[in-house]
Amino acid sequence: MKVSLLSENLSEKLLLVNHAVSNRSQLPILLNFLIKAEKGVLSVSGTDLEIGIKIEIPSKTEEEGETTVSAKTFSELLSTIPIGKISLVTKEKGLELTGEKIKAMFQTSKAEEFPKLYEDKGEEIVVLGKDVFGKGFPKVVFAASQDQTRPALSGVLIKEVEEDGKNFLLMVATDGYRLSLKKNPLDKKSGEKREVSMLVPSRVIRELLVLSKGADRVSVYASKENNQIVFYQGDTTLVGRLIEGEFPLFEKIIPKDFSTKTIFDKEALRKAVKACYVFARSSANIIKLSIQKEKIIVHVNSPQVGENTVEVEAQTSGEENEIAFNGRYLLDLFSNIEEESMVFEMTGPLNPGVFKIKGDDTFLHLIMPIRVQQEA
Repeated sequence: MKVSLLSENLSEKLLLVNHAVSNRSQLPILLNFLIKAEKGVLSVSGTDLEIGIKIEIPSKTEEEGETTVSAKTFSELLSTIPIGKISLVTKEKGLELTGEKIKAMFQTSKAEEFPKLYEDKGEEIVVLGKDVFGKGFPKVVFAASQDQTRPALSGVLIKEVEEDGKNFLLMVATDGYRLSLKKNPLDKKSGEKREVSMLVPSRVIRELLVLSKGADRVSVYASKENNQIVFYQGDTTLVGRLIEGEFPLFEKIIPKDFSTKTIFDKEALRKAVKACYVFARSSANIIKLSIQKEKIIVHVNSPQVGENTVEVEAQTSGEENEIAFNGRYLLDLFSNIEEESMVFEMTGPLNPGVFKIKGDDTFLHLIMPIRVQQEA
């Protein structure tokens, strides 16, 4: 391998690849980057066998080749050198990096030992626009479970659905206590019958949000034989293993009607909940919402700390009502919604509460209530 390129281009991209590098040492090769020089391009790959990331940087390649080096050592050194042209050359001792006033030699391992990111990328199943990965996924992925012992709940269901003769890409995530759902219009070519239905690890979706910043399109490939999904965006490839498991029948828990509906300003309610959460942290995060005709009263009572009450203007139709939620769930929701005007619907304190965006029937967020004793 003999290749030259700009250090700043490589250093910037390595931050992303590091997300896929294993921090466990059972397989030492997973602590390495795979560096490969081909005509006009240098690629760097990392994987922990759950996800894989590959980036490509324009380069001047005099001799093709590949090797692996310690990801930690390579990226840390690269972050310390001045911006400018560098050269990478494989020698008997390892990989030599030279630049202005610097020469370093990295110990290497054989590239053949590095796992392939994928055997077969499969077929292209959908092309995602920035409305999906930029505004759709952020409204959903945060609701996925972090508990890896329940794999089906740790993923995001991505499924094609048809409603009123129109095709939508449905995205759903739930941890059993809350559920987030978003539908995005899906352009389908005439005569195309390909169906989309897969359960993608939430970690993969989060990495997709990082690599797709500033992008207009992301191509998605899936291989059922290898149970993998591959995202392509420009010079970056993200590979993940699909989850094998049955996603809950979420449709059954979404309320069909409601007795209380209130419209409120998201930022005003977020600030009120945040103020009450200061007290709620020592009392199982429980925050009560009292829905009244022209306001929402946010209240917390913590015997160890004290109590707090904040009022927020609202426009309510139907019955006045009360309900209690985990305050952290409310803050998670509001921090992932860009729109300011929201709607809350409920039917009684023991039934799920549903949050929507005013004027948008493609999104809903459901939170299970907490049963609390009535205060004297």
